[in-house]
Amino acid sequence: MKFQDTLQETYTALSANKARSGLTILGIVIGIGSVIAMVSIGQGASGQITSSIEGLGSNLLTVSPGFSQQGSGFVSQGRGSAQTLKNDDIDAIRQIAGVAYVSPERQGRYQIVATGNNTNSTVIGVSPEYAMVRNISVADGSFITEASLRSLGRVAVLGPTVAQDLFGEGNDPVGKTIRVNRINFKVIGVLQAKGSAGLGFNPDDTIYVPLTTMQKILSGGEYLSSIAISVETKDLMPQVQQEASIVLADKHRVDPASPDFSILSQADILGTLTQVTDTFTIFLAAVAGISLIVGGIGIMNMMLTTVTERTREIGLRKAIGAKSRHISRQFLTEAIMLTFIGGAVGVALGWIISILVSRFAGIATTVSMSSVLLAFGVSAAIGIIFGYYPARRAASLNPIEALRYE
Repeated sequence: MKFQDTLQETYTALSANKARSGLTILGIVIGIGSVIAMVSIGQGASGQITSSIEGLGSNLLTVSPGFSQQGSGFVSQGRGSAQTLKNDDIDAIRQIAGVAYVSPERQGRYQIVATGNNTNSTVIGVSPEYAMVRNISVADGSFITEASLRSLGRVAVLGPTVAQDLFGEGNDPVGKTIRVNRINFKVIGVLQAKGSAGLGFNPDDTIYVPLTTMQKILSGGEYLSSIAISVETKDLMPQVQQEASIVLADKHRVDPASPDFSILSQADILGTLTQVTDTFTIFLAAVAGISLIVGGIGIMNMMLTTVTERTREIGLRKAIGAKSRHISRQFLTEAIMLTFIGGAVGVALGWIISILVSRFAGIATTVSMSSVLLAFGVSAAIGIIFGYYPARRAASLNPIEALRYE
């Protein structure tokens, strides 16, 4: 029997019971579509996180109070709440070869009031270097200056989101006054929109004030929440990270093996986040893959039913000379054809779901060619695995008994 004849008979057999074939294909469509959609969402989320972390600044090292326990990733003892970073540490870090900029930061969360509107927002005390280190730019007005640092200036730069919340869309807040923790600040600038940077931080929904003002007027105390270090080149980052650890450990008079601070590079942060997103993607794909198994069982059930219904046909074919391998190939081809059609429609469904998620949920989903090829491969495998037993059963029927079957 020629392969073309096999395909023709496959089409005829599947068309004979369109409803049953359609419902069987639907199980594969749902399974493949779910896997494609879940993987694309996971890959898109991973890419979005990577882009956000890279958008925080180039060649960036972040010094935080508290220390990371071995193998604990982001989890650290006292991070953010400890008061181990001081203003003196800034000058020590600036002396390290390879350091381009150093941006000390002190942050808190306060109620902000302006023109009868109020919002709860993050306030960060920064120096002028912050703009270079964090890759932010001013859309209107100016940023924090050295003069405002020296004079404890009560000035503020608003992220575009908080500016809109306080003053409304289309209104220019530059030159107007806001109240932060019942203290008046003059707005001197508004940043360009940047989008969320992940890790719970959104520069668009943040207010920036001079570091000295934050420390001595708003929050009290000269400790720092973090220190961002911009390194001249990517190749120098390991060296600068190591030297900064030694310098700060010596300055704090602590054991370098158990410091009261931690230094993370972008690679460290990305590595931990990527591991989390990859695990989440695998979990989603595994959950979606369960429906593929259910679809495969549906195909086996349909093919077993088909073998039973076509027992006399199988007996007649064998009686006129058809070999067992011809019968087996016929039924295996039917199973593979069902899964192939289901795979093609499932890929299209997954692609449509990815587009809808991207449009309405704001996640930049990515349907890769590798996931599409994997989907078709899985479809073929399901057809072969779940179609093998029915095909073997059909091929092993005794022609005499098959012809007597009622």
